[in-house]
Amino acid sequence: MLTATDALLIVDVQRDFLPGGALAVPAGDEVVAPLAALCRLFAAARLPVVASRDWHPADHCSFRDAGGPWPRHCVAGSPGAELDPGLDLPAGARIVDKATTADKEAYSAFDGTDLACWLSARDVRRLFVGGLATEYCVLNTAADALSSGFEVQLVGDAIRAIDPLAGERAIRSLCDMKAAVTLSAALTDD
Repeated sequence: MLTATDALLIVDVQRDFLPGGALAVPAGDEVVAPLAALCRLFAAARLPVVASRDWHPADHCSFRDAGGPWPRHCVAGSPGAELDPGLDLPAGARIVDKATTADKEAYSAFDGTDLACWLSARDVRRLFVGGLATEYCVLNTAADALSSGFEVQLVGDAIRAIDPLAGERAIRSLCDMKAAVTLSAALTDD
């Protein structure tokens, strides 16, 4: 059951992370429908919805041609950096850009942003987190949320990993840090 201190945090559901994208997460498109249902639910309850996105400069340090581990992806303003329109983000959803400078990687939506302050100013205490990829940006975002004092509910049917085993380890690690796992249906069927 949702309360007045809840918010939805969607992590990096961008075209470059979906099938056919530059850094596609296997079955990444499967998170869109449950997250869209949660967007509608949170909007109807007038609760905050936040979506993070990688918003890299063209010469970002994480790119292989700059010595990083990843192919070019989510270049600011490019089609691949767009959030999937199927999310059905409500009007007024907060967009948080991360990893926006060439020389710094940021897997967490809290890293280098004002997200923690923005959520606290709205009296948010519990975050429902879904998105891509479980073992990278979801893990780091959820861990930073926990260390910032927020309760975290991972939406288990709305996260996907690049490597399933690494994704399972990330979930276990977050649960060890006191995150919980729920399913979108547990919220939308209320």
